[in-house]
Amino acid sequence: MSILHPYTVEAYVAREGSEVCLSLNQPRAYCAQNGAAREVKLELEFKRYETYEEKIREVCRPKGLLAFTTAAREYVRLL
Repeated sequence: MSILHPYTVEAYVAREGSEVCLSLNQPRAYCAQNGAAREVKLELEFKRYETYEEKIREVCRPKGLLAFTTAAREYVRLL
């Protein structure tokens, strides 16, 4: 038995457009903001589905203590 796709790439964009994150394996992600990139531990929980330009996207928010920080924001992921 072989693994066809050992990695999945997920892209998350902050709802206000200030930050974008790429994740190759959970929970690590690489986020870029204002031209600077950094590695972060991105733990998101599902909130809802919404439609945008005839596509469905998933809206997520940080979970745990990150949800109470001032940097907490919603992220969207195209499905």
